[in-house]
Amino acid sequence: MNSNKNSHDGSRTVDAEEAGMRLDRWFKLHFSGLAFGQLQKLLRSGQIRINGGRVKSDARIATGQVIRIPPMLNNMGNREGSGQVRHLTSNTIRDRHDVDVLRAMLLHEDDKVFVFNKPAGLAVQGGSGLNRHVDKMLESMRSKKGEKPRLVHRLDRDTSGVLVVAKTRGAAAALAKSFRRRDTQKTYWAVCKGVPRKKQGGISEYMVRYSTPDGDRMRIARHGEPGADHSQSNYRLIENSGPNLSWLELQPVSGRTHQLRVHTAHIGHPIIGDSKYFNIENWALPGGIQNRLHLHARNIKIPHPAGGTLNITAPLPQHMVQTFNLLGFDLANAGEEEEV
Repeated sequence: MNSNKNSHDGSRTVDAEEAGMRLDRWFKLHFSGLAFGQLQKLLRSGQIRINGGRVKSDARIATGQVIRIPPMLNNMGNREGSGQVRHLTSNTIRDRHDVDVLRAMLLHEDDKVFVFNKPAGLAVQGGSGLNRHVDKMLESMRSKKGEKPRLVHRLDRDTSGVLVVAKTRGAAAALAKSFRRRDTQKTYWAVCKGVPRKKQGGISEYMVRYSTPDGDRMRIARHGEPGADHSQSNYRLIENSGPNLSWLELQPVSGRTHQLRVHTAHIGHPIIGDSKYFNIENWALPGGIQNRLHLHARNIKIPHPAGGTLNITAPLPQHMVQTFNLLGFDLANAGEEEEV
């Protein structure tokens, strides 16, 4: 039997794309109106079978297996005009997978916005050689009206943490306006080399983009230099581990590319694991610390499009949890405000 087609009796042969999927998940994808209790009843009565044998809902299906579809289901769920079960395409499987991934990242959802805890290593937007990124994954979260959620700000690929996404055009406009007006307060946590002499301070510099064989980077520039834009960040020392490493709270006032990474490097305290801006020779990571960027978008406070304030905090990624534990950093020392 061709795995891309249904048989005359409604049975279905499992595609390679579906291999490894749980049986209950397969039915949920193909028959969205079938309740779990109904599925269990059909399985117990033997009306649903695999290769002629009885099976349980948590069974993993395999390529080439034949799933018997009870006649009653031909009038339910996802169908084509002939009444046959709709073929689950690779695009559909990818979309379902993207939904699962995004849902696992979800920190907050309401009628206007999603807020995700983006993992380190996942790009927000596409670029050279990037086939997987948040913006593309958001195609799977279109509303019933077909409206795709919209990005309203960015995080570097290797930076983890809070990412706000608008559900509607109106919400996107309102949020973008808040970012432009700097009505938004963003707080980042970073683990940096060394300890700043002053426990808190500001960094105000001009920055300009330049090209390298490994892609574009940013550098500190002179005022008036072509292409240079002003940038400003504030920092606060929360805790340090001897003279070698420090935990800094960073708050960007402006929003330039790689701003916090360039600013911390400029004052002599680059963020550990930063492959672009950590350029100190003969410096080695202490044992047990992963060589990954230790920069996390911890919290955002932004006017909500429907009124009030959106105040969301993202838990640390695992590699930073490991580092904090190793260095003995105590989250209670951050003195964070309660969410409102």
